[in-house]
Amino acid sequence: MSHPCIICVAITGSLPTKADNPAVPISISEQVESTHESFEAGASIAHCHVRDDEGKPTSDPEHFARLKEGIERHCPGMIVQLSTGGRSGAGQARGGMLPLKPDMASLSVGSNNFPTRVYENPPDLVDWLASEMLRNDVKPEIEAFDLSHVIQAAIMQRDGRLKGPLYVQFVMGVKNAMPADERILDIYIETLKRYAPDATWCAAGIGAAQLVVNEWAIAKGGHTRAGLEDNVRLDRTTLAPSNAALVKRAVAICERYDRPVADWKTARRMLGLRMPDL
Repeated sequence: MSHPCIICVAITGSLPTKADNPAVPISISEQVESTHESFEAGASIAHCHVRDDEGKPTSDPEHFARLKEGIERHCPGMIVQLSTGGRSGAGQARGGMLPLKPDMASLSVGSNNFPTRVYENPPDLVDWLASEMLRNDVKPEIEAFDLSHVIQAAIMQRDGRLKGPLYVQFVMGVKNAMPADERILDIYIETLKRYAPDATWCAAGIGAAQLVVNEWAIAKGGHTRAGLEDNVRLDRTTLAPSNAALVKRAVAICERYDRPVADWKTARRMLGLRMPDL
């Protein structure tokens, strides 16, 4: 199989802290440095959350602007994907960074259960976020935690609320949501192909599921995500020393399956993204 594999690094997220793993990058400078190491290791997309000065998750556009500027300066060409996730803000504040015009932004098109709460994505907010992405020429990464999210994204593409072709990420292993199960992944892939034949997909595994989901995605011709947002360990007893270490592990799986790792130019062409002026 020679189809290039795009590797996304999820550098920080909203939940992991240095108490979980001292390698989790919290400050903007730490995040930029960690992203640069991951870029050199093979990641072509940086999935970004930001923290406030106390280390708490925030959707503050100023923090996102500083992170975006740092990544673009130190990782020229890397695809910057900002999170509109609900752990960092509420309502339209979740999309306050979209006028920064990042290459991509995450978009959850429906609600689902999380370990201790409901991840709320009401239709009016989803439509507003999607319209802001259209207005600012930001490509959504559809984060699918449920099969209905795949179908809803396809409907939104057909009626013009989302610009195609879709890029859909299957998020597996979140407690109370989609389990990390290979047969279920096959159903998701088949459903996406049926509802949105021109779509591209990737898969992310949470916690201990990261390694096996990386392998499933790479073996099945999809793309994948690694990083300390999703998983702070290399194995049950060993903390991951860096985001780059988790990216390198995904790169090694690509080598086993004869999947070249997509560099930033290849990833941008595959996703239909603009080329930056470097």
